[in-house]
Amino acid sequence: MADENGATESENGTAGRALLLSRIFVTWVEVIVVGFAGAALGGVASGPPQLIVYLATVLLSVSVLMYNVDQLIRQRLRER
Repeated sequence: MADENGATESENGTAGRALLLSRIFVTWVEVIVVGFAGAALGGVASGPPQLIVYLATVLLSVSVLMYNVDQLIRQRLRER
């Protein structure tokens, strides 16, 4: 069965799967970059600033994850 663009369900599934895999890869790279940046900044700081850098790194990592989940949900809703 084809949709209004002429794509079959298997083609839509393949495109959705490719989008999911690419978003997972992008999320992984972003979290790694945030983690390394936080570790570098935390290594330079000591005492209370180190704790602040740690907490900011955790907050930024969660933000990256939530942003990418939001993008996946928006894409899924646009497909329907």
